[in-house]
Amino acid sequence: MRRAIYLAAVVATRFNPDMKAKYHQLIANGKCKRLAITAIMRKLVVMANVLLRDGRKWTETRT
Repeated sequence: MRRAIYLAAVVATRFNPDMKAKYHQLIANGKCKRLAITAIMRKLVVMANVLLRDGRKWTETRT
């Protein structure tokens, strides 16, 4: 499970603008890259739980 979330986090830091900005913010604040990826992994898990709880699908635009 950890490997799957790790790979999703790596892809998100490259292609998702929000995750990419958060990743670069963490790096700029002096966090190591591994810790920044771990933070992105946690954000993805939390986001997935919220979407499942609310019965929503992910959309790129915020409303």
